Amino acid sequence: MEQYKKEFIEFMIDCSVLRFGDFVTKSGRRTPFFVNTGFYRTGSQLKRLGEYYARAIENAFGTDFDVIFGPAYKGIPLSVTASMAMSSLYDKEVRYCSNRKEVKDHGDKGILLGGPLTDGDRVVIIEDVTTAGTSIRETFPILQAQGDVRPIGLVVSVDRMERGQGEKTALQEIRDQFGIQTTAIVTMEEVVEHLYNREYNGQVVITDTLKEKIDLYYKEYGGIQ
Repeated sequence: MEQYKKEFIEFMIDCSVLRFGDFVTKSGRRTPFFVNTGFYRTGSQLKRLGEYYARAIENAFGTDFDVIFGPAYKGIPLSVTASMAMSSLYDKEVRYCSNRKEVKDHGDKGILLGGPLTDGDRVVIIEDVTTAGTSIRETFPILQAQGDVRPIGLVVSVDRMERGQGEKTALQEIRDQFGIQTTAIVTMEEVVEHLYNREYNGQVVITDTLKEKIDLYYKEYGGIQ
């Protein structure tokens, strides 16, 4: 596992973004782990987050693209910080772009904010966590309505690796439906690999008991990659 992935896992714990316990997802699944990117709240945290996204983007897609698109609302700051990190880490200027939930009819009109989308643009979509793929299915029609733009991939912070609408994982369903490459900064498999029976900040994060709960969760909800 790359060093930046290990650092990102620990970074999520430090920011209380990645937590273990007893939670219920929006879909009603009872889960022993939870990822809440709303806990990235400071400038330094967002700066580091953007750098982790940029590393994952460069690793999967290189730098030959034009726009980072973040679906509203959580994707807005993600697209900004990732585009800044692409500049600082790789000297690559890319535009950031996001959508509004409501079309603005005065001033800077339209459904988009940030850099405009133009014909021929190659777009990397950036999200926090994809569980069922709902957001990305709402995003594609928005992109297609802007002209001849080409989404080339999707990057999320954590791949939960669980079923989407069928038996496959949500990211695999997106690959199949839209024909784009998908990737994540880390997968939950990598999170478990890094933290299982390993002490961090004075305590073992994933004990044998917690590992058993995670395994049972994936036995019920795990998707086909």
